[in-house]
Amino acid sequence: MCEDSAMVSVSPSVVAVEVLDSKSDEKKYITSEELQKHNKPNDLWISIQGKVYNVTEWAKIHPGGEIPLMNLAGQDVTDAFIAFHPGSAWAHLNKLFTGYHIKDYQVSAVSKDYRKLASEFAKAGMFEKKGHGVIYSLCFVSLLLSVCVYGVLYSRSFWMHMLSGALLGLAWIQIAYLGHDAGHYQMMATHRWNKFAGIFIGNCITGISIAWWKWTHNAHHIACNSLDYDPDLQHLPMLAVSSRFFNSITSVFYGRQLTFDRLARFFVSYQHYSYYPIMCVARVNLYLQTILLLLSKRKVPDKGLNILGTLIFWTWFPLLVSRLLNWPERVAFVLVSFCVTGIQHVQFTLNHFAANVYVGPPTGHDWFEKQTNGTIDITCSSYMDWFFGGLQFQLEHHLFPRLPRCHLRSISPIVKELCKKHNLPYTSVSFFDANIMTLKTLRTAALQARDLTNPNPQNLLWEAFNTHG
Repeated sequence: MCEDSAMVSVSPSVVAVEVLDSKSDEKKYITSEELQKHNKPNDLWISIQGKVYNVTEWAKIHPGGEIPLMNLAGQDVTDAFIAFHPGSAWAHLNKLFTGYHIKDYQVSAVSKDYRKLASEFAKAGMFEKKGHGVIYSLCFVSLLLSVCVYGVLYSRSFWMHMLSGALLGLAWIQIAYLGHDAGHYQMMATHRWNKFAGIFIGNCITGISIAWWKWTHNAHHIACNSLDYDPDLQHLPMLAVSSRFFNSITSVFYGRQLTFDRLARFFVSYQHYSYYPIMCVARVNLYLQTILLLLSKRKVPDKGLNILGTLIFWTWFPLLVSRLLNWPERVAFVLVSFCVTGIQHVQFTLNHFAANVYVGPPTGHDWFEKQTNGTIDITCSSYMDWFFGGLQFQLEHHLFPRLPRCHLRSISPIVKELCKKHNLPYTSVSFFDANIMTLKTLRTAALQARDLTNPNPQNLLWEAFNTHG
């Protein structure tokens, strides 16, 4: 599957193929069970709308990386394909078609409604109508950065310097939202301009590689809240949202064991106290992850441009800080900017930390259900949309990742009604309540971790009552 995108209507050529096949008596069939056997890197099959595709070689050049394909290997991935791809992607499937169809292919009622809804949004042109929010955000970011630079260069006031640091942190928050939009192809009109925007505002201005973000974010969207597949939940030794981490589970994403040792037990035991301080310096980890990825032997799309953009950041940012009067001010300036961006790190974790979690790979047949169970919306007034960057509508974004943020509020009632129709959770709480829920989740795991005589969950009953986070 390609980068995060959402479906538009099926192309006429694909429809024609389907009609032709339906008239043929020579269709070849395999069962879903047989499809599941093709789930290895050198033998990778998937099915979309009941047709089987061999994506073994395609996975190596897949724009979204091979991880999303590997996570859903051997499964029907129709809903995920619809969510992450534009209509033009359907035309590329023909060359990957194996000639087989799924004999026992079935579509659930919720999937039918979801696909219908995605088609309606596409016909209305909602995936192309981006609104003017990007222009407003760019103007706002430019203003914040200008005041910040002016305050550092032309003022000798300590408090003006601290205000400049705070404004830089606020600018980074807004830039991260724009980078998120660019990564999902929501920001600019073309793929090339979105790539440029992602590298410029991500690598050059924030120092966080857009390539690293896509690598982890694609996996997060596909395997939302899977403890061993979703990297956004894997924060040992500092944080653990579930007691299941106490069993030192293996991260499929990172390919290593998440060891729950004495050090991890110590940090996790106090995580409901350390949560906010950790969020204040979480940016340091993002810088580290960026550097590790770009210096690794892993194949990174546009690696050269990502390295260049990151070097630009590590040129202008140290130079700006060096213009402050002394080292105490420089350290305070950086800390203030990081603490302000910590607000955004809190926002990101609120959307998932207190939601349902599970162990194991994502499954295509209940992809919609996994999104509803693993996400939490934040209720806020429309005048605060700028503050949350559209991600307060987390479920809506997960269901339609290519939908520009200007439409998320308008589709929220539709998604809520769809969840109600199919008896699925639609969790939307205030920012304050989301913080409380997250702290309770962390505290539950912390108290369990303090039981030094029992490194594993107390019993199956305890585990059953703690499936939320």
